[in-house]
Amino acid sequence: MEIRGALRRILLIALLVAEGRLVPVESLIEELWASSPPRNVENALQAHVSRLRRSLDLLEPERPVPRLELFSTGYRLAANPDEIDTSAFLRALEEVRQNPAMAPQEAVRRLRSALSLWRGEPFGGVSGGQLCSLAAARYQESRVTALELLFDYELRLGRHSTIVPELSELVGAAPLNERLCEQLMVALYRSGRQTDALALYRQMRARLNEELGVEPSPTLQAYERAILGHHPILAVRADHLALRMSA
Repeated sequence: MEIRGALRRILLIALLVAEGRLVPVESLIEELWASSPPRNVENALQAHVSRLRRSLDLLEPERPVPRLELFSTGYRLAANPDEIDTSAFLRALEEVRQNPAMAPQEAVRRLRSALSLWRGEPFGGVSGGQLCSLAAARYQESRVTALELLFDYELRLGRHSTIVPELSELVGAAPLNERLCEQLMVALYRSGRQTDALALYRQMRARLNEELGVEPSPTLQAYERAILGHHPILAVRADHLALRMSA
């Protein structure tokens, strides 16, 4: 069942990103109408909540207690973290980040499983107020973190040739992400494509100069020098991350 109405969808998103916590009435009013609330705004909010609650109840007719709970000061959407893709994704990412000794194969499996939960833009492109926008930004940042972590593990496993197409697409879509650029440079170099790796560096440098008026970071410059000098740290299965530590 599709939740109809832009305001009702924003309301649902605001309740979902709260991850089971109570969302105060004032916060929901701000989220839905910002500085232009309608007359009798609390009645208007109650009407949207009632319609959303009915829609959710129709999805789970056997549920003994309504999922959308009403309180005197706000509303709460009862949901287990496992039922919300973003919660499952963030939990998997944190598990990998907090366990550096995890086997690379297991880390890759968990990260790819978590990333498979992504299906386009957060909230399907629906834009709300501060609650929605801050959550969307946090989810996007966490996705990039997961991707960066994933490709470090893939490089440790010697899968440089396999990830070149995937990394190339990501670097093209987010051209100012220097860490993804570093990883693609390493993958290209290890695949016997030193010329392409250096060309990628020059492209990134030109973009940074044109769009931000800055030079590449010391870390990215260190990767270029390592490629030019055929540094042994770039050998297959070597720990290229040492370049970041020394830059």
